Amino acid sequence: MRAHHRLVMATATAAALTGGLLTLTAAPATAADSTTVAKADFNGDGIGDLATSASAAYVGGKKGAGQVVVLYGTRTGVTGSKRTTITQDTPGVPGGAEAGDAFGGALAYGDFNGDGYDDLAVGITHEKVGDDVNGGAVALLWGSKSGLTGKGADLPDPAVGSHDFWGHNLAAGDFDGDGRTDLVVGASGSTLYLYKGGFSSAGTAASRTTVKPPIQGGTGEDPLAPLNLTAGDVNGDGRTDLVVDGYETKTRYGWNTNYWLPGTANGLSTAAAKKLRAGIITGIGDINGDGYGDIVSGAFWDSGKVDDGTPLPDASTGGRVNITYGSVSGPDRNAAIDQNTGNVPGASEKGDAFGGELDLGDINGDGYQDLVISSIFEDLGNASDAGLVTVLYGSASGVNTATKAQSIAQSTAGVPGNDEKGDHFGMDVKLDDVTGDGRADLLVGSDEDGGDGALVYLPSDGTKITATGSRFVGVKNVGVSATGTPWFGSIIAN
Repeated sequence: MRAHHRLVMATATAAALTGGLLTLTAAPATAADSTTVAKADFNGDGIGDLATSASAAYVGGKKGAGQVVVLYGTRTGVTGSKRTTITQDTPGVPGGAEAGDAFGGALAYGDFNGDGYDDLAVGITHEKVGDDVNGGAVALLWGSKSGLTGKGADLPDPAVGSHDFWGHNLAAGDFDGDGRTDLVVGASGSTLYLYKGGFSSAGTAASRTTVKPPIQGGTGEDPLAPLNLTAGDVNGDGRTDLVVDGYETKTRYGWNTNYWLPGTANGLSTAAAKKLRAGIITGIGDINGDGYGDIVSGAFWDSGKVDDGTPLPDASTGGRVNITYGSVSGPDRNAAIDQNTGNVPGASEKGDAFGGELDLGDINGDGYQDLVISSIFEDLGNASDAGLVTVLYGSASGVNTATKAQSIAQSTAGVPGNDEKGDHFGMDVKLDDVTGDGRADLLVGSDEDGGDGALVYLPSDGTKITATGSRFVGVKNVGVSATGTPWFGSIIAN
C-alpha cells in the first residue's frame, strides 16, 4: 500500500502499537518479486523508472483529488523533465477527478498483462462508490514504449459493502510461480483478494481468490487491516511470498503482529503462515546473498508501557528495525538494529522514528542487498523533525553495522536543500537503478515546504550513495499544484 503515512507522531508512542489507537496510515515498502528487488520499467528501455504520487493534490480545483507522477530513468538519473503526470481526468484513466479521492493513495508495479512493459496499479483510496463515501477503487494503468500514457482499466471491488477503502493496500508478485505477475488488493477488512496474472486490456484477471490472514479488520473511518503488504521470495522456491503487517486478534491489546504467507502453486497459503517480529513498514531483499529473501520491518515506536504497566513488545528508544533472515523453510533467525547498534550513525533518541520507512537495493553491485532506513522525526540542529536517512550495507553475514554506514540529511555536503522544521526527510525512500548501470540509486521523499513535498535523487557512484550529481525534484518540476498540501513524493511505488 502507499497511503500518506504522516506518522503524525506527536503520537508515535505506545498507542501507535495497538489496533484501537493507531494514529497513522502506514504504507508497504518494497514489493519484490524475487530475492533481488525488481525495478520498475514502464517504457521497456532497461532503465529503472520511479512512480510516485501527490495523493492530496488539487486537480482542476478539486481538493485532494490526487495525481500520479512517473519519472523515467536516464543515464543521468531522474529529473522532472522526462515524466508523465496522470490524474483521473487524463483520457483513458477510469473515473474522473473528484475532491478527496486520493488518486495514488497506494501504488504497486508489475507486468500485469504480460506485454513486456511494467504496469502500475493505483489505489484511489477514498473514491466514492454509489453512496459509499470511502468505498475505494483500483485502476490499472498500462505501460508501453512511451511509458504510462493513461490508458488503463478499472479493477472492480468484488465485495462492495463489506469493507471500505478498496485498494488501500497493493502488492505485486508471482505468487503461484507460473511466470505471470499477480496482484493482491486489500481494504479495511482483514480479507485480501489475490488476482492471478494475465490481465486483459479490460482489467479482467485469470482468476480471483480470497486470502484471510489472522489479523484484525478495520472499522468505520479507520482502515486498520492490513497496514502493509510486502512481496518477496523468502524461501527461495521461485514463488513470491507475502508479508502482511497487521494487528493480532488474541489479546485485548491488539499488538502489531505480522505474518509470512508463502506462495504455492495454488497461490498464497494462510495454513502455513508464520508469525514474525513487529514492524509497520516492511521490505524484503537478499541481504546476505544466500538466495533467500530477508524480511526487514520498521518498529519505529519508543519503548514504554501501556496504562496497566505492560511493556510494549519489540520496542527501542527512538525506534528500530527487526530483521528476519530467509531460509529454505522460510523466516529463520532474527536480528534487530537501532541507532545504538555497532557503528550505526547517530544515537537512539526518543521520538526519532528510526525505521519509519525503509527499502532495499544493491548499491555497490556486490550481490548483497543494502538497506536504507529513515528517521523521519530526527531533530537536526534547531530544525525539529527535519529527518535523515541511514544507509547500511549487506554482507555475507547480514547487515554490516561495523563499517561503511552512511548518514544523509539535507545538511550533508552536496545534498540539495537544507534541514528545516517538519521536512520529514525520508518520508518515503526507494533504492532503484534509475541510471541503467546495475547499481541502485537512492530517491528520498520529504514533506518539503510545509507539505508540498519533494524528491531528492542521490546516485550510486558504484561503491556508495553520493551527493555528486544529486538533484531536487519539487512540485514545480513535475506539474503538480502547490495549493494546499499535495504531499508529492511521500508515496513511492514498490
